[in-house]
Amino acid sequence: MNGIKTSSREREIYRITLAGSVVNIVLTAAKMAAGIWGHSSAMIADAVHSLSDLATDVIVIFFVRLSGKPEDKSHDYGHGKYETFATLLIGAALLAVAAGICIDGAGKIMAFVQGERLERPGWIALAAALVSIAAKEALFRRTRTVGKRQGSPAVIANAWHHRSDALSSVGTAAGIGGAILLGENWRVLDPLAAVVVSIFIARVAVRLAASSIGELTEQSLPEEVEREITAAVLSVDGVSQPHHLRTRRIGSRYAIEMHVRMDGGLTLRQAHDKATQIENKLKEMYGAGTHVGIHVEPEK
Repeated sequence: MNGIKTSSREREIYRITLAGSVVNIVLTAAKMAAGIWGHSSAMIADAVHSLSDLATDVIVIFFVRLSGKPEDKSHDYGHGKYETFATLLIGAALLAVAAGICIDGAGKIMAFVQGERLERPGWIALAAALVSIAAKEALFRRTRTVGKRQGSPAVIANAWHHRSDALSSVGTAAGIGGAILLGENWRVLDPLAAVVVSIFIARVAVRLAASSIGELTEQSLPEEVEREITAAVLSVDGVSQPHHLRTRRIGSRYAIEMHVRMDGGLTLRQAHDKATQIENKLKEMYGAGTHVGIHVEPEK
């Protein structure tokens, strides 16, 4: 990947992320206005969530650019883990948003229990929630497709941030609708919806953070992937006993290192050619940017 020219991968990631940014700007403004005019704490919380989506869009654009830089003197394995770090930041942002929404909603619920009268949400707040559900679900599906196609964990994480916003709006719509239609004694549904939604957001945040922490701490690739690697190596004629397999992720790329055994009578050129065949096979399976290190030993 060239460090100066923008790759097709980066261009597609930028396009979908910028599209998401535009949607988030519009939704944040619309939700905040609807929440204030419609006297809905759930909608104001939802607006804050959309604002956090906008912040994560900026994180993705910045860190994907960094992760696309090629290897250099100080980064022998490239800069792919900047993308992993971006995923961790997105997870942390989601968790912070969830905590804020939960605390605010819980405070309003306690006030209601103590006899405080809550304001009735307006229809404009419900309309804003329904529009948000449709827009964010569509954005989630499109962003996730791009993230999977380009093998970008940060973009996939950002897609789930869009989905969490859609789920937030579902809960918001339910709470606002109930508070409007069921009368004064049910207005507590508005902040209650905010608390319930915050739990779902927190679950997504923890999952994203856990996966990125695993990668940053050099967690091995899943067992099924390692089994695929071993099978691919054994499919090369004259290669046996793959061992000392070590795997990890570097952003959107895999790093694979292992020892294999070959006939001790092979020439250096022949052994090299077989090792290259293994390397090419693994790169065909997992992408041209896959790091492969093969140590060849004579069969005993």
